Amino acid sequence: MKLHLFDQLNHSQRSALAAVSVILFPYFFPNLFQPLGRASPSMFSEWNAPRPMHVDLLEGALQRQTPVELQTSLWSPLEFQGWKRCIEPPKSPSLPKKSRGYIQVFLDGGLNQQKMGICDAVAVAKILNVTLVVPHFEVNPVWQDSSSFADIFDVDHFIDVLRDDVSIVKELPSDYSWSTRQYYATGIRATRIKTAPVQATADWYIENVLPVLQSYGIAAIAPFSHRLTFNNLPSDIQRLRCKVNFEALTFVPHVKELGETIVHRLRQTPSINQAKGNNYMVEGTDEFIKQQIGKYVVLHLRFDKDMAAHSACDFGGGKAEKLALAKYRQVIWQGRVLKAQFTDEELRNQGRCPLTPEEIGLLLAALGFNNKTRLYLASHKVYGGEARIASLSKLFPLMEDKRSLISAEELAKVNGKASLLAAVDYYVSMHSDIFISASPGNMHNALVGHRAYMNLKTIRPNMGLLGQLFQNKSIGWPEFQRTVLDGHRNRQGQIRLRKEKQSIYTYPAPDCMCKA
Repeated sequence: MKLHLFDQLNHSQRSALAAVSVILFPYFFPNLFQPLGRASPSMFSEWNAPRPMHVDLLEGALQRQTPVELQTSLWSPLEFQGWKRCIEPPKSPSLPKKSRGYIQVFLDGGLNQQKMGICDAVAVAKILNVTLVVPHFEVNPVWQDSSSFADIFDVDHFIDVLRDDVSIVKELPSDYSWSTRQYYATGIRATRIKTAPVQATADWYIENVLPVLQSYGIAAIAPFSHRLTFNNLPSDIQRLRCKVNFEALTFVPHVKELGETIVHRLRQTPSINQAKGNNYMVEGTDEFIKQQIGKYVVLHLRFDKDMAAHSACDFGGGKAEKLALAKYRQVIWQGRVLKAQFTDEELRNQGRCPLTPEEIGLLLAALGFNNKTRLYLASHKVYGGEARIASLSKLFPLMEDKRSLISAEELAKVNGKASLLAAVDYYVSMHSDIFISASPGNMHNALVGHRAYMNLKTIRPNMGLLGQLFQNKSIGWPEFQRTVLDGHRNRQGQIRLRKEKQSIYTYPAPDCMCKA
């Protein structure tokens, strides 16, 4: 009898075949590994739809009555905190008479990582007294977004705002037209700098990049993300980074127009019928209407499959979900997720578990947001689909996102382009009355810093406190709300001074803000 081909393989061959199958599986069945949409559950991830994890708290939140005093405090803008924007150097900026050459950078990552890279590139150009070529964006390997700098940001505005600080050109002159991304991808090149360390100092660039510029007139730095320190830099360089971030980088007109359309529709007073059709009482008095009319809050709900799996936390989906996330974690990170060695209880006590949509909804309700709040979801996709956000929808029936507020025709210019969609969300977030993020990340950090610079209210969830509260299954709604309010009194946009090694883009004071 002939043996089946697989039976003829030795142990090592079978192991190799299995490994190749695991690697190729996501490519043949990509939908099984993608983050879930709001209405697209996946058999690989949810065999049983996730149920509420905090039923008693949810019931209490649905019956909540929000005092007018709490509403007044919640929706009031931040008072002046004694800090003002301060990005111009003490002396009038001046360009050197002659540039030392050209510098190129190739930036990867998403929108906010690219923004930080742009700011750092301008600072490095200033340190070296060279001309910066408008940065090149790599194709995002996760979202497959090929958007360029000019697709997202207003290039002319960028160059004009910085004209007295740094020389910037859209393209290299013909003498250097050979210096392209393709040129550096096909071999080892003397003009490419590959060894820039993370958080490199100004001296490192002077010692390692300047000689290349002096020899060839051009230097290309890749990779470049996070390649400039936040410490021990001259004050004019720090302020220049903030000037780029907060003043020079503005979105292209069609992104701003789309963002403004969403903002306008969010500020329109919704019909009371929009809030009906629920099995609980809609809060609504003249006082409540006065407090909330024309206002909205943005929730950056980052709860995709990558985050859920990488966190190694339990999100209430039962054994099937735990197994699916563990398998996904193994395939993607192959045992490199150190948090997986801790229990769910340990991770939550440390504040290291992202808040689920249900938990962020309970937090918002405890803070005083009622069921007539205009809540805008700034997110890509939510792991678990509609079942995962069902509790949040019950708590906030006036919840909106891009697709509920604008037509497919209006969305056409940015649809399918992750960076442009993120840019629209960023614009809407910057124009909101209040911003809150369900978990830390680049979008969270960027908006926390930008809104601090503009003195706008931003709520930072106390992850450690919330992790402990959500583990207490005996806590009732009154105690939960009281503890949440006490734990978030000083987490609503108060200025925090940057500490050593912290990002200037998240903590702009005191480097880019002055005491008034």
